[in-house]
Amino acid sequence: MAVKVRIPTPLQKLTQGQGEVEGKPGTIIELVHELDKKFPGIGERISEAGKIRRFVNIYLNEEDVRFLKAEETEVKDGDEVSIIPAIAGG
Repeated sequence: MAVKVRIPTPLQKLTQGQGEVEGKPGTIIELVHELDKKFPGIGERISEAGKIRRFVNIYLNEEDVRFLKAEETEVKDGDEVSIIPAIAGG
C-alpha cells in the first residue's frame, strides 16, 4: 500500500493535472522530497530549507501536522495527506 497525497488545484499543473498522487511512507518532509523528484518544482512550493512553508497547511488523516511533529511527522501505508495552501482575504 502507499500514501495517498491530495494535491491542491494550483499545484496540479506540476502533477500533470492529477488531484491525487501516491507516495512512500516516511516523514512528511521525506514525502515532499519524493514528490519533488517525481514532479519537479512542487517541493519548492511546499517547503523551504527543510521546513514546510508558513502559508502551506499539511494534514495527515485530517489532522494538522503542525500540532503533531510538523515536518518530522511519520506517515504510514494507507495514510492520507492533504496539501492545502493558506488563503488570505479580507
